[in-house]
Amino acid sequence: MSSFPELGSSTPSWLGDSPAWRTVLALAVVFVLLATTGWTAIRNHQPDPGPRQAALTAWLHGSVDGRELPDPESGSAKLARFFHSLAPADQDRLAQRYPLVVGNLGGAPVELRYRANRIAIGEARRTAEERMNDHRLTPEGRQQAGRLMHRFASMQAKGRQILAFDPTGAGRAAEVFGDLARARQVSVVVPGVDTNLANFERTDRKNSAPVGMARSLYNAERAEQPMARTAVIAWADYTAPAGLGVDAAIGRLAEDGAVRLQRLVGSLPAASRVSLFCHSYGSVVCGVAARTLPAKVTDIAVSGSPGMRAENAAGLGTKARVWATRDADDWIQDVPNLEFGELGHGADPVSRGFGARVLSADRAIGHTGYYEPGTDSLENFAEIGVGALHSVTCAPGLATDCKADIRGPEAV
Repeated sequence: MSSFPELGSSTPSWLGDSPAWRTVLALAVVFVLLATTGWTAIRNHQPDPGPRQAALTAWLHGSVDGRELPDPESGSAKLARFFHSLAPADQDRLAQRYPLVVGNLGGAPVELRYRANRIAIGEARRTAEERMNDHRLTPEGRQQAGRLMHRFASMQAKGRQILAFDPTGAGRAAEVFGDLARARQVSVVVPGVDTNLANFERTDRKNSAPVGMARSLYNAERAEQPMARTAVIAWADYTAPAGLGVDAAIGRLAEDGAVRLQRLVGSLPAASRVSLFCHSYGSVVCGVAARTLPAKVTDIAVSGSPGMRAENAAGLGTKARVWATRDADDWIQDVPNLEFGELGHGADPVSRGFGARVLSADRAIGHTGYYEPGTDSLENFAEIGVGALHSVTCAPGLATDCKADIRGPEAV
């Protein structure tokens, strides 16, 4: 979520940390949200169809070698059988003809998706370059186009493995670190508010952006177990809320994102063990998705969470281990963990009553510092990702041990 700097980090001494104070604070947040964005943000959201929708329409009327193309929504297993039945030349033909479809299809071979997305990114880059030099646009519009052009150029760099790409609206993407096709352990980083193509990666504060977070986790997992067959996905393939507003305080976008996350997990290698690492509003997405995630999701770890749309870990309806961490300087602790109508995301995952396994975040700095090298949070995430669960560091001062009752062998 976005910060509420006007609320500060302290409470009046006469109220302390009472339920009354938190209720008043929650109502104040509701008032600010409604006054600044209004209910129209909920009621009248109409997404731009965009280039991918045009590509999907063309796909549904297309064919290859005299065969009809399958419905993109038909599920990863059916799509995998379809692509397996094609000759390599026919697969490449589809990637060339429908890159925005093939590059986003769970069930398509991952290397084919990488190639298709490279083509799609090239097309988006050319469009952005044209807009950058189009003087019919405002200076701000040309500047934004220039930023996107440079982002797309970076995403086309040799060796990058773009698993999903959609330039519609603010855009969505996902990138893989490691060999996903052969991975036995897959970690998925689910980021939060203000995630889009423009800030999919950063040069400044690089580990606060999805690419930097995932790369940092992959390097930490490799350092923890160099021989492990592991892969990490920077998964920004959902529409995240933009800044402070109603969308950040309700679950509508999280519900849409949860469906997409379920599809991603369903398309991952059947033999893999999957861990989700969900930051900020991304933890709302993971909380909504938890009940319907397959059994291969063994761990869900949230950091800087505003809530998971549940009152306790049992309410998530998952058999996965639920981990939570929060840095002492994270402003998210000042956001009330209450629900008021459609607003709010429920209980605090690091609270005693929630029932998550609470991890140390020592040396992390603020809301976006959980994936910095040298932090307890990153080391803990890496140990969870490779299955070294008995090596994690629990948050100090808790009556319960976050490693209690952990079953199953550590990963090798």
